[in-house]
Amino acid sequence: MAIVVRLDVMLALRKARSRELAQFVGITESNLSLLKSGRVRGVRFETLSKICEFLQCQPGDLLAYEPGDEEEGASGAE
Repeated sequence: MAIVVRLDVMLALRKARSRELAQFVGITESNLSLLKSGRVRGVRFETLSKICEFLQCQPGDLLAYEPGDEEEGASGAE
């Protein structure tokens, strides 16, 4: 995927634990793990806002666009 989630980097920089973040945001640690690994199709703005509040960061600190890293099959035969 061209969008890369850098949540694990921000957690490390802030010396915060996933468990604390999950409790603050109100999501399960399992769902937070899926988000950290980038294996989600989307994230609610409310969730993103709570994550930013907890980590004292901007959404751009958590998400990055890396061109050329598109999903498999995106350039299928025409």
